[in-house]
Amino acid sequence: MKKLILAMAITSTVSSFGQNPISYPQTKKGDAVDMYFDTKVNDPYRWLEDDRSAETAIWVKAENEVTYGYLNQIPYRNAIKNRMEKLWNYEKIGAPSVEGKYTYYSKNNGLQNQSVVYRKDAAGKEEVFLDPNTFSKDGTTSLGGLDFSKDGSKVAYAISEGGSDWRKVIIMDALSKKIIEDTLIDVKFSGLSWRGNEGFYYSSYEKPKGSELSAKTDQHKLYFHKLGTSQKADKVIFGADQKRRYVGGYVTEDDNYLVITAATSTYGNELYIKDLKKPNSAIVTIVDNFNSDNNIIDSEGTKLFIQTDLNAPNKRVVTVDLSNPKPANWKDFIAETENVLSPSTGGGYIFANYMKDAVSVVKQYDYNGKMLREIKLPGLGTAGGFGGKKKDKTLYYSFTNYITPGTIYSFEPKAGKSTVYQQPKVDFKSAEYESKQVFYTSKDGTKVPMMITHKKGVKLDGKNPTILYAYGGFNVSLTPSFSIANAVWMENGGVYAVPNLRGGGEYGKKWHDAGTKMQKQNVFDDFIAAAEYLIAQKYTSSDFLAIRGGSNGGLLVGATMTQRPELMKVALPAVGVMDMLRYHTFTAGAGWAYDYGTAQDNKEMFEYLKGYSPVHNVKKGTKYPATMVTTGDHDDRVVPAHSFKFAAELQEKQAGTNPVLIRIDVKAGHGAGKSVAATIQENVDIQAFTLYNMGVKSLPEVK
Repeated sequence: MKKLILAMAITSTVSSFGQNPISYPQTKKGDAVDMYFDTKVNDPYRWLEDDRSAETAIWVKAENEVTYGYLNQIPYRNAIKNRMEKLWNYEKIGAPSVEGKYTYYSKNNGLQNQSVVYRKDAAGKEEVFLDPNTFSKDGTTSLGGLDFSKDGSKVAYAISEGGSDWRKVIIMDALSKKIIEDTLIDVKFSGLSWRGNEGFYYSSYEKPKGSELSAKTDQHKLYFHKLGTSQKADKVIFGADQKRRYVGGYVTEDDNYLVITAATSTYGNELYIKDLKKPNSAIVTIVDNFNSDNNIIDSEGTKLFIQTDLNAPNKRVVTVDLSNPKPANWKDFIAETENVLSPSTGGGYIFANYMKDAVSVVKQYDYNGKMLREIKLPGLGTAGGFGGKKKDKTLYYSFTNYITPGTIYSFEPKAGKSTVYQQPKVDFKSAEYESKQVFYTSKDGTKVPMMITHKKGVKLDGKNPTILYAYGGFNVSLTPSFSIANAVWMENGGVYAVPNLRGGGEYGKKWHDAGTKMQKQNVFDDFIAAAEYLIAQKYTSSDFLAIRGGSNGGLLVGATMTQRPELMKVALPAVGVMDMLRYHTFTAGAGWAYDYGTAQDNKEMFEYLKGYSPVHNVKKGTKYPATMVTTGDHDDRVVPAHSFKFAAELQEKQAGTNPVLIRIDVKAGHGAGKSVAATIQENVDIQAFTLYNMGVKSLPEVK
């Protein structure tokens, strides 16, 4: 071990604002070199990709010691934590669903690490059904999925340990709450969908050779688990002969059909269906290519209702008969509009949830295609839900925006009547804040929307601490939602701004495609233009601007701070894709090629990727903003090596006095299922680090 410790020699950098000098671990360099076409690319920190090595573990420990040593010196860090815990500590109740004899719902009393699943019987007697807080002592094992058999007598639920995408599936008698079978293991990227009461469908990969947290997984298969049999006997339904990276299967509500989706990337899927009424029926192909997104949302007899963006970039709902379900026979049921459609079904109706400039508009249709009403929402924001069984007389939906805590409404679809079902009691005075949408112009003239939220009466003097948060990829839409962490930020005088960059799904497939592959620079340009707008309008200035994003948004931050390091004071890349030449060699990363392309595609694509890849664009002698990289050591979605290598490059080459830290959560993954305590602490550290590096000496008094 002596040799390993020597590899972690210390270098010192003087920090700003009177703190003690930061002594970074001096990360050793290796001699790994890759050849791309006719170009050699050095990869000196390749050794940090080995998540199982003692050397990497020592590096993680040393970096965390530096990071927490720095954070512990920030005088108001505990004050932020106390306020965030106080604000977070309110009861949260989820929308209920009826399964068999019981009504089930989730509830968190405030600061519980994981929400608890409760149920009530017909007499209204409440009991705990499943408490994920008992899964592990430290709250790092979470509930990752829950699905009941058709009569509600059985349940299968998935658990995630340490934030990993790998799941275990436990099968229980729902009535007695007794586990009835051996646990299924090695399940990943999977739903759970019952066929009657006899068993359920799930998806997974074979366990990879090498590290389960970083080794490549690219052949997904759909299985059926029959109750009373071992997992080894589970039959492969789809994927044994056809290599696909993402395969899903679900049973229609009437229990008549198995729907199978298959994809090689995160956009575009084949669509198949199997008639479960007929023993040994063949799997029928509906869509045989990856050029569109397709999904069956319901069936009535042999009539299928399909959501698709085929010949409809903003999506539409079509119908077709199972006897001849090819796209040539599809008929519009809800035609494409200028706004992006996301449909749901429940109560015997179909709900068309549209995004209009990233804000929800919901219309209700009957099964004859007649539009019955536009549902009156509480305001401008994000509405979600409107789903349920056909027999349900009451449905539920949530509504939120940046200054309105998420409220659940019950909805009577026959009458079109909404009633508040659960309104959280949050110690936040929404009336004292404002949130408005602006449109700014990007580098190439494209108009981009952005929501800006802050206390009313904020002075536009360029001195407001501002977090600019975005994503810009994978057809993901950022719509308004309330966050306790953001509420604390705004209470302390902060501005929170969210632009809807190209690469997202806010304006459909064209908007998404405009931020992919050789157009990826558009995303960074949109983000830079958002920052320049906020500065020009004097919401903030470069001395008071922080940029933040996670996953693909972490790439966004990494690329932006290396292209325009002078534009912001603080950079906060989280669980980011930072090595664009090797991302596709880890776990399911190859599936992201629709958005990114790969360095193996051709020389032009390689050079384009290398031109913005954060790891490859840190320049020695450059003054980078104060940076805190965040990741989890169990992240098997975007492996932490991306963040490790980026932080090592920054620490070696930083010319200024701004700190460069990496905060590595232990026993944590990409973010899903993270405990409340860990989530609060991460947000506290991010805000404390940000304000401190903007020169904020003390927090304003919260009245």
